[in-house]
Amino acid sequence: MTGKQNPVLGFAAQPDVQDTLVHWRRWMESERNVSPHTLTAYIGDVATFLEFITGYQAKPPSMNDLAALTVTDFRSWLSHLAMKGIGSNSRSRALSSVRNLFRWMDRDGRLHNPAINTFSGPRIKRPAPKPLTVLDADRLLEESEKEPDEPWVGKRDRALFTLLYGCGLRISEALNLTRREAPLGETLRVTGKGNKERIVPVLPAVTEAVRAYMDACPYRQGPDAPLFVGVRGGQLAPAIAQRRMRDLRRLMGLPETATPHALRHSFATHLLADGGDLRAIQDLLGHASLSTTQRYTDVESEQLMQVYRSAHPRAKKTP
Repeated sequence: MTGKQNPVLGFAAQPDVQDTLVHWRRWMESERNVSPHTLTAYIGDVATFLEFITGYQAKPPSMNDLAALTVTDFRSWLSHLAMKGIGSNSRSRALSSVRNLFRWMDRDGRLHNPAINTFSGPRIKRPAPKPLTVLDADRLLEESEKEPDEPWVGKRDRALFTLLYGCGLRISEALNLTRREAPLGETLRVTGKGNKERIVPVLPAVTEAVRAYMDACPYRQGPDAPLFVGVRGGQLAPAIAQRRMRDLRRLMGLPETATPHALRHSFATHLLADGGDLRAIQDLLGHASLSTTQRYTDVESEQLMQVYRSAHPRAKKTP
């Protein structure tokens, strides 16, 4: 096998491919502003692909070799992943990563391979979101404040969960807020995935819960300090919020799908059920694609059917 060890891939590659990967990675970091976790996933998928092509062609591929790959070659790689027991979701993500690389190489004038875009990837069915009912969401917010040892911690948990449910935030978005960014006004500026910003309205209930927590919090730090802190004053870890949610769902008899993220699902589903516009909900959630938001219509339809089957006189009758 020719080629030197590539620091990006972790195995040998031809010099022109090495150079391309270094520039692609820089582009992902500087232009796309992808998170370290996402970047690691992309690189891992590309490494797996190039490792397969190396064995498939019995040599590390050059740029000319990559440009000459056919639909059959790409499908052979996907079949190889399937035979190794890689699920359809992971195979679809891997194909997306490789397509990202090939599209960038095309735009950068390094190679052109139309085959990568002429076939569909593995079919995946994303699980439908599992929201809480309106009643359970309200009860959960009430129960979250009951923390006998440290009353301010109970107010913190209620403020955090009220924010997730009332504004549809991801747990990471909420925990990354600073005291300066506390949702005490009518709107909140949120930095989401890919450093994309969005503006969401803030309900009075959210403002009230956050203000009560900030007034009770014993750590009076500067405006750039984390809004949500742990018992020692450092930024609250997601694992602590998740553990608190586990305790609450055991107490309330809720299913395991009742997670902090389920409050975001509940925000979207309850808005949609009450007549909210799908495009508006997409903007509030920060979804890049409307198809992601449309999953909530499946949830609403299923809930309506459950109400029909349980309540309509004709639905109760057996044929």
